[in-house]
Amino acid sequence: MRIVLVGPPGAGKGTQAAFLAKNLSIPHISTGDLFRANISQGTELGLRAKSYMDAGQLVPDEVTIGMARDRMQQPDAVGGFLLDGFPRNVAQAEALDEMLREADIKIDAVLDLEVPEDEVVKRIAGRRICRNDSAHVFHVTYNPPAAEGVCDVCGGELYQRDDDREDTVRRRLEVYHTQTEPIIDYYKAQGLVTTVSAMGKVADVTKRAMSALPGS
Repeated sequence: MRIVLVGPPGAGKGTQAAFLAKNLSIPHISTGDLFRANISQGTELGLRAKSYMDAGQLVPDEVTIGMARDRMQQPDAVGGFLLDGFPRNVAQAEALDEMLREADIKIDAVLDLEVPEDEVVKRIAGRRICRNDSAHVFHVTYNPPAAEGVCDVCGGELYQRDDDREDTVRRRLEVYHTQTEPIIDYYKAQGLVTTVSAMGKVADVTKRAMSALPGS
């Protein structure tokens, strides 16, 4: 099973990707993991990506595509994979199709995680992170600390990251709408897209996503 997972920031793609990949026994391939692995290993693509990232620039499509190609050719991905964050635009989707055609394989399904924009803002802008340990994450609505602004685990100060501020979240959504959302229409033309509501409990979203896959 070869799956592309699409959705706006705050849709829970990373969480759902991990559960789906485990249930299907296929590797979860995320853009962030590709970058981190290539940079830590000092690959040529990793060094190129790091030079752009250090300059505050977007990593060019050809670098991201090269990393994805290398990862999908590894033995654990021969039987399938779940892509999260790649492709991020139509050019990358076209390149992915070309790669797969060369290997005589194809994408089986594209799952579009759907969340209302106001809910995305609420989810992300409500996050609070502990200054002592970024693994301690709270939410002002969904998982509030016992004492406002104080980490339940270690007593550290909770703060809102700049990336989580509402104005920043809305800019990220604009980028998603202009750059990434068009790939949904691209894959709809191939009859591959199923829209999955990402509202509600994580387990319920996973169940809906699993049911949306071919052969389920």
